[in-house]
Amino acid sequence: MKFQRFIYSHTNPITFWSAGLIILGFLNTWFTKVPYVTDTAWIIASVIAAAPIVLRAISALKAKVFSIELLVGIAVIGAFAIGEFEESAIVTFLFLFGSYLEQKTLAKTRGAIQSLTEMAPTTAQLVNDDGTTEEVDVDDLEEGNVVLVKAGGQVPVDGKIVDGSGYVNEASITGESRPINKQNGDGVYSGAMVESGTLTIEATQVGDETTFSKIIELVEEAQDTKSPAENFIDKFAQYYTPAVLVIAILVYVFSQDLRLAITVLVLGCPGALVIGAPVSNVAGIGNGAKNGILIKGGDVVESLAKVDTIVFDKTGTLTTGKMTVADMKQYTDDQSLLAGVAQVEKTSDHPLAQAIVAHLDAHLKDNASAMETETIKGRGMVGHWNDNDLYVGNAALLKDHDITLTDDQLADLHSMQDEGQSTVLVGYQGQLAFILGVADTVRPEVPAALAALKRQGIKHLVMLTGDNQATAQAVAESLGIDEVHADLLPADKVTFVKKFQDMGRNVAFVGDGINDSPSLATASVGIAMGGGTDVAIETADVVLMQSSFTALNHAVGLAKKTSANTKQNITIAILTVAFLLIGLVYGYIYMASGMFVHEASILVVIFNAMRLIGYKPRGAKQAKPATQQLATN
Repeated sequence: MKFQRFIYSHTNPITFWSAGLIILGFLNTWFTKVPYVTDTAWIIASVIAAAPIVLRAISALKAKVFSIELLVGIAVIGAFAIGEFEESAIVTFLFLFGSYLEQKTLAKTRGAIQSLTEMAPTTAQLVNDDGTTEEVDVDDLEEGNVVLVKAGGQVPVDGKIVDGSGYVNEASITGESRPINKQNGDGVYSGAMVESGTLTIEATQVGDETTFSKIIELVEEAQDTKSPAENFIDKFAQYYTPAVLVIAILVYVFSQDLRLAITVLVLGCPGALVIGAPVSNVAGIGNGAKNGILIKGGDVVESLAKVDTIVFDKTGTLTTGKMTVADMKQYTDDQSLLAGVAQVEKTSDHPLAQAIVAHLDAHLKDNASAMETETIKGRGMVGHWNDNDLYVGNAALLKDHDITLTDDQLADLHSMQDEGQSTVLVGYQGQLAFILGVADTVRPEVPAALAALKRQGIKHLVMLTGDNQATAQAVAESLGIDEVHADLLPADKVTFVKKFQDMGRNVAFVGDGINDSPSLATASVGIAMGGGTDVAIETADVVLMQSSFTALNHAVGLAKKTSANTKQNITIAILTVAFLLIGLVYGYIYMASGMFVHEASILVVIFNAMRLIGYKPRGAKQAKPATQQLATN
C-alpha cells in the first residue's frame, strides 16, 4: 500500500524521469554508442513509467473493470517479450504524459469551481452587543448575528442590511458585473464585494446554507452528473475494452505476429471516446457558473439543447413585476390637480395607487398637504381639493357623480384598456380631468431576447398567466408571443405544460421559481428567473441568478453549443480509431506512433471542449469574470 501511494504521488516526476531516460537512450544511439546504455535506459524508463499504469490496471480489475491501463500494461509486457524496449518506453511515457496534460487542461475547464471556492469568505467582523467588533471564522457565525462589512470587504453571510448603504458587486452570485446600490433593508448575498460604503448586516443564512455555498455545491454536483451520451459511452466502454483484448488474441492466433497483436492493443485504447463527452459537459457547466447560470448536470444540458417550445409566466418573468404609470391622458389645464391626486392615492395601499403615487412624486415639485379621503367600495376614492370634491377611481365612480365621458374620452379609455393597462380616472368639478394607465411593464430586453431565441431554433413561444385575457393578449402581441392563455391558476399552467409534452414537444418552462414551482418541476426543463431563491434553486433545472433574458439566451445557446461539442468529440474519437486501423492495415502505423496519435486525439477533444469556456451569445456583452472583478476592486 505504501509503495502504491508513493508511485501515485510521484507519477508526474516519474513521467519526466522517463522522458529523460528515453532521450539518454537516443543520444547514446546517435552519438556516444556506449554498449548496453541505450537498452538499459529504455528498460528503466519502461519499468518506472509502467508502474503507475499497471497498479491502476490491477485496481480496476479488482473492481471488475477492464480499463485502458490494462490494455497498455499488456502491450508493454508484450513489447518486453519481443525485446522492443524502445517501443515500450515511448508508449508508457506517452500514456503518462497524456494523462499529465489531461489533468492540467481538465483543471482549467473546472476553473469556475476553483475561482468560486477561492472567493468564499473565510472570516467576518462580528458586531457584539456592546457595539465592538471582533474577527471570527465564518463557520462560527449563527443566524441573527450582526456583521460589519467595510468598503473592499466581502459579505460573509446572506442577510439584510440594518444600517448603512453602498455599492455591492454581486458578480460571484449573479455574473452581473455592474455594482448595485444597496440601502437599509435590502438583502445581500454571501460572497458579494462591497465596493463603497459601510454595511451592517443581520445574518439570515450562514455557512453551508448561504446562496453562495449552495451555488458551489450545485455546480460541483452538476459537473459530475452524466449526460445521456456519457452514460452510453460508459456502458460501451465496459464491453469495448474486453472486446479489444479478444481481438488482439485472435490477431495473434491467426497471424502468429505478437508485435501486430500488441499494436492492436495500443490502437484499441478508447481514451478520446471516454473523455470526449464529460470534458464538454464540465466546460459548458463551468461557463454557465461563471456567468451566473446554474445548470444542474449534463442531462439537463442535453434536454435544454433539444427544447423547441418555451413556456413563460408573465408577471415577474416577461414583465418587471412592478406596476408603473404607462400612459396619462389630460383633459384640463390645471396641472396642480395632480398634487391632489397624489394625496388621495397616498391614503390607499392598492398596487395601482402606489404606482400612481411613485410616478407623481417623481414628477411633482411641490407636495400638497395630506387630506382626508373616503373609500367607496368597488368604485375608488373621494378627496377634497380647493373646496371641491376630487374623484379618483373607475368610470362607475364618475358616473355615480354625474360626470359623463365624451366620445373621444371613451375612445382613449378603451384604447388604453386594449393595450392591457389598468385605468384610473380623475374627475373634478363635473368633468373628466385625467385618465392614468397603469401596467406591469415589459422588461426592456425581452423583445430582442425572444427574437434571438427564435434564431436559436426555438419554434414555439407560449405565455401562461393568471392575469386577465385583455392584458395578457396585449403583452403577447407586443412581444410576438405565438400563443397565450390567461386567467390561469398554477394547476392550470401544469395542465398546459403536460398538453404540450403530449403533443411531442420538448418543453422548457420559465418562471420566477416561487408560484410556478409545479410547472418548473413538470416541464422537460424548468428555468427559474428567481434571483437565487431557495425554491428556485431546489425546484428548477436551470437557475438564472441575474433573472434576465440575456442570461436565458446565454443558457439556451450554451446548451446547444455544449451538445454539439460533445458530438464533435465523439466523432473525432471514432475517426481517430478508424484512421489508426487503416494505418495499421497499410503498414503506416506502429505501436509508438499509434500511441502518439491516440494521446494527441485525447488532447484534441479536450482543447475542443475548452472552447466552451469562452462561449458567449452573438452580440452579447459578456460579464467580466468574477476573478477579474475581484482583482480590479
